[in-house]
Amino acid sequence: MSSPATLDCRGLACPSPVMRTLEILAKQAPDELEVLVDDPAAKENVSRLLESQGFAVSVEEAPDRIAIRAVRTGEVPPAQATNAVCSCAPAGEAGKTVVFLTAETLGRGDDDLGGKLMFNFLSTLPELGPALWRLVLVNGGVRLACEGHPCLEKILELADSGVSVLVCGTCLNFYGLLEKKRVGETTNMLDVVTSLHLADKVIQI
Repeated sequence: MSSPATLDCRGLACPSPVMRTLEILAKQAPDELEVLVDDPAAKENVSRLLESQGFAVSVEEAPDRIAIRAVRTGEVPPAQATNAVCSCAPAGEAGKTVVFLTAETLGRGDDDLGGKLMFNFLSTLPELGPALWRLVLVNGGVRLACEGHPCLEKILELADSGVSVLVCGTCLNFYGLLEKKRVGETTNMLDVVTSLHLADKVIQI
């Protein structure tokens, strides 16, 4: 058996580790791969990508690096690595709406009022019905998915109803909230851009 391919992505912020991992999967189709990162968000995103491509993943953390070790299980042929899009595709269905939340309040002026308006906005989103495909939370919007936030209950209800929730890992890391996220999939900018591209309609708040 050949030696595992090694990809050193330390010092790179998402989505660069994901993009470089996709590149090595497409060009080399390795059966074993070790990806080195130093960012918890990159750890989650790269691990999720590798698992989606048919690898069994294990993680070893040290003070100066996070080693993600992957061994192909054979569930996904190597050729499919070139078509990986980080699990963003809406299964070919049309009429999908993405709600892109960049803050935890709605509108400008008074933050207390803005918080109440955001709660009401999230409470009303189910009225979109099956068209509501995905929530994408970035910057201050990631707080909505975290422990203790008044709107967390509404995000959980949307997720339970089948709405996909993506939460920016870089943003969570910036605000020190990575461990407090309680709903959704920690994601990267590749997923965000792909979601916006695949959507038929984008509602930005």
